[in-house]
Amino acid sequence: MSNPDDIFEVVESERIPGATFEIVQYKSLQGSDDLNTAEKVFFANQAKIHLKMVRIKLENSGMMLEPGALYFMKGKLQLESSTQGLTKGLMRKFITGETLFQSKIVGTGEVFLEPTFGHYLLFNINDDALIFDKGAFYCASADMEVSAKIQKNISSAIFGGEGFFQTQAKGTGIVVLVSPVPPSELLMYHLAAGEKLSVDGNFAFVRTASVTFQAEKSAKTLFQSVTSGEGLLQTFTGPGVVWLAPTQVIYDRIKMQNGIYAISHAQGTMNTDTSRHQ
Repeated sequence: MSNPDDIFEVVESERIPGATFEIVQYKSLQGSDDLNTAEKVFFANQAKIHLKMVRIKLENSGMMLEPGALYFMKGKLQLESSTQGLTKGLMRKFITGETLFQSKIVGTGEVFLEPTFGHYLLFNINDDALIFDKGAFYCASADMEVSAKIQKNISSAIFGGEGFFQTQAKGTGIVVLVSPVPPSELLMYHLAAGEKLSVDGNFAFVRTASVTFQAEKSAKTLFQSVTSGEGLLQTFTGPGVVWLAPTQVIYDRIKMQNGIYAISHAQGTMNTDTSRHQ
């Protein structure tokens, strides 16, 4: 048996008065009494894929999390449920597809959330708001407000790939999101007022609320858009910050049958195979 500090290493940490949020990971997994499982654990260790957990240290403070996320906790802590207001809770449930009731933990002690091989991203925001994909919210400090955010124009809702609503976290504190890729693979762009970032795909992960979003044609005319092979682009206009997950698309393709082949053989903008020289 080991002390938690001996088997965990802290990957990322953010602190506010009364609470410390950490992403911790096992340094390595030691295997299993089942040979099939042990083989998978071996390759996970070789590939440096770590089992991670979110650890929150509370000091007379509180946090909120999605129901089912709690793994275990130690200390003088109390678990309760909250809707953050029935109207906002119902909006999140039926519009964004996220959970109506959130769990809230208050007191002093340590909280560990469910282990996973996935990835997390910590945000420490001060009187600001983040807008992100549906289902990305995982937990936050108690003073944050999480609600649905409606798209400001029809083109964004219909053609932007995000639907009519996304999720918004607003206030001062820490927010933990489930990231589709390792944080080291995210690209962060600071946009000046009026500066645009155009994305051909649905891999813009999160943005500050000051950034406006809409779907735009990739060229000045519809004919140019069609012949260019690009169609509509997700367009983000500053001021503000946008985080992109470009490798998310690649990982999704690798999961598909013949995914490696498709990635290895370059396609032109009109899906023309460019791997052979005429």
